[in-house]
Amino acid sequence: MNFDDQLSRYFGTSDISAVTPAALEAGVERMRVDFGLETDRGRRFALWVLLYTLGAAPDLEAFEDPADRDAARNFMDLADEAGAGDC
Repeated sequence: MNFDDQLSRYFGTSDISAVTPAALEAGVERMRVDFGLETDRGRRFALWVLLYTLGAAPDLEAFEDPADRDAARNFMDLADEAGAGDC
């Protein structure tokens, strides 16, 4: 999954700063629906990561496979670590 393609698919642009609040809300809702319907683990994880970066990710229990939950936890830890120096 290409990040810019995902932004274009759900928000109509690859420039997230150009997305209106209403379009952001609608795009996030479409992503959450797609996340729930997606059967490919990699695509599902990629959707979750994008939702997480937008502050809208479902709880880790949304992943049935413990390995996927662990991967999501690891991503969260890495993202928190990377953001720690932004102050």
